[in-house]
Amino acid sequence: MREIWHARCPVPTPLNLAVQLGWVEQALKHSGEVMLRSVPETSDPAEPVQYHESTQPNSFRQGGSVPAIWARANGQPTRVIGLSWTDEFQAIIALPRTAISGIRELRGRRIGIPKHAVSLDHSRAAALRALSAILATEGMTFADVRLVDLPDHAIPSVIRNGAVLATGNGRRGRYRYTSEIHALARGDVDAVYVKDVHGAQATHLLGATVIANVGFHPDPRVRINNCTPRPLTVSQYLLDHHPHLVRELLTQVVLAGTWARTHREATSALVARETGCAENWVYQGYGEEVHLNLGLSLTPSWIDGLGTFKNFLSTHGFLAGDFDVGEWIDPAPLRDVTEQLSRTSSASLWHAANHTGSPAAPRMFH
Repeated sequence: MREIWHARCPVPTPLNLAVQLGWVEQALKHSGEVMLRSVPETSDPAEPVQYHESTQPNSFRQGGSVPAIWARANGQPTRVIGLSWTDEFQAIIALPRTAISGIRELRGRRIGIPKHAVSLDHSRAAALRALSAILATEGMTFADVRLVDLPDHAIPSVIRNGAVLATGNGRRGRYRYTSEIHALARGDVDAVYVKDVHGAQATHLLGATVIANVGFHPDPRVRINNCTPRPLTVSQYLLDHHPHLVRELLTQVVLAGTWARTHREATSALVARETGCAENWVYQGYGEEVHLNLGLSLTPSWIDGLGTFKNFLSTHGFLAGDFDVGEWIDPAPLRDVTEQLSRTSSASLWHAANHTGSPAAPRMFH
């Protein structure tokens, strides 16, 4: 083993913290000069999510659950070794001119649903799940509203003095809610779903009315979506042939979540860097206590949440096949790491939770 590949979505996760802090890279190097490599992944719905098509036998990932579930349903040999649950802004919004102020007033209205020209449309899945969950709170279903597909539209090229500065066809950096914003502004739809920092910014830009606050709904079952919970997956190959490396990287991820709890501002800065937003938008997108919600666990309620979302994806035709989420979970690595950390001296744990660079958090699985 000379290298391990990882993919991570630009979202708040303990893996992202551990990678940015340098702890994962240092731990792997100390465990036999193993290099950490990155598989590019983007949250732009018009760009391919490369990880879900990857067949790398030596890889791990944490991010949205749609790609991970999709890959497993397509036979990719991965196992879930941890889950994080970080609530984020999810909302059904409308322009004030629609005079819609509540969920019941969506009856008979046109709801815009993104439809991107990609093999795995995680944005469409998330929008449908959020709408379904929030309608159910009022005893409603999709049959009570009018779903309107919002396909990708051409993005014009940027030309200055006859020179093409940026091409519209496949240009990276396309704003996530371009189709939704255009549809609302033109009056083609009455409401749309938006999420995370970009969704909060779009809501602010439009002066839109938040019809339903899905992401911070008091019932956690309503909040279940691509972002909640987020699975940390590893290849079966790594678990079978290099279990010590799996436990080493998992240790750093767990300790990163511990570190975040006592480093609110530093965590906010790292989340801002990872998500590509200004720091003052982090709390708008992920709540004032985002630093307290980056732990890793396999609590039964979180596993049930992952199963609920998998079932939704299967029912609505996003998956090629079905599988048992319980069999997808491997609790042994996290159990071993948790037990090892509980035996570690309090001084070592304090050091791991209060330093942001070299030396790295303690190595425990040699």
